[in-house]
Amino acid sequence: MDVLSEVLRVVSLRGALYFNGEFSAPWCVNTRPSVLAPHLSPKAGHLIIYHFITEGRAYAKLLEGQREELTAGDIVIFPHGDTHLVGNGFPEKPVDSLKTFAKNLTQGFKLARYGGGGEITRIICGYMACEPRLSEIFLAGLPKILKVHVAGEPSGQWLAHSIRFSVDQAGVSDAGSELVLARLSEVLFVETLRRYINALPPDRVGWLAGARDPIIGQALALLHKEPSEPWTLSALAKRVGLSRTRLADRFRHFLGESPMAYLAQWRLRLGAEMLQSTGDSVAQVAAAVGYGSESTFNRAFKREFGSPPAQFRRQRTAPPAR
Repeated sequence: MDVLSEVLRVVSLRGALYFNGEFSAPWCVNTRPSVLAPHLSPKAGHLIIYHFITEGRAYAKLLEGQREELTAGDIVIFPHGDTHLVGNGFPEKPVDSLKTFAKNLTQGFKLARYGGGGEITRIICGYMACEPRLSEIFLAGLPKILKVHVAGEPSGQWLAHSIRFSVDQAGVSDAGSELVLARLSEVLFVETLRRYINALPPDRVGWLAGARDPIIGQALALLHKEPSEPWTLSALAKRVGLSRTRLADRFRHFLGESPMAYLAQWRLRLGAEMLQSTGDSVAQVAAAVGYGSESTFNRAFKREFGSPPAQFRRQRTAPPAR
């Protein structure tokens, strides 16, 4: 079972490619995800920006200094929405991505050219929108800047060629191209996460490392796939083929808490998301996330979020004051 797939399914990642650029050195672009968000995905709870280098080279840099050198086939992701620079060479000063390329955001994938006339870099930019509370479990384990070479294997090469072809064809035939590009954007993001997880050092702990572990990954997948089941430590241990003690110890090693404590937190996060995104009653939400009674759910929810479910829903869904 693939726990990453289960989590991403519930998180409901929505991806899109939004920019097709040909830059000539020297150039440098300052991207502020918080400023881009209203233009790219106004209702996104959290926006993850990434850049895919299809030709040439570039660098990506956080404002506080961390820098990654990029070549064709590299994707660089900013999981936490940090402002960042992408460029090649040393221009006088960076240009703001929104101010400089605002019109390009309304032109589909018409090629945008910019720079000083030197070495060429081709870059495709995309984003992933997700629900922040649910996505926190895997985002928390990611660095502020994440680089992966996705075109180093046959599957990655196919993905890179498919994206390049689809972007080039988007301006020729629009029938279904937006949907194709959205799906390719999502596949690119998931492939990057998968490769990052597989490359983690053997001694790494945390959710991502736990997801890679054969036993803990299976336990996590079961809890995420069937959160409403009346799980006990004994039942979970039996499903993954370990004793209760060994499962509890191994789970705590990676995630710092017991399987049942982890499940309780995940159920409450699911409940909070359902209260905001569905019209189900509090009792229906409680049952859907594994609580035997509405009153038990109410008490646990209030301890976690500071208000009972009904009040939480009203506060989150009320129209903004004018």
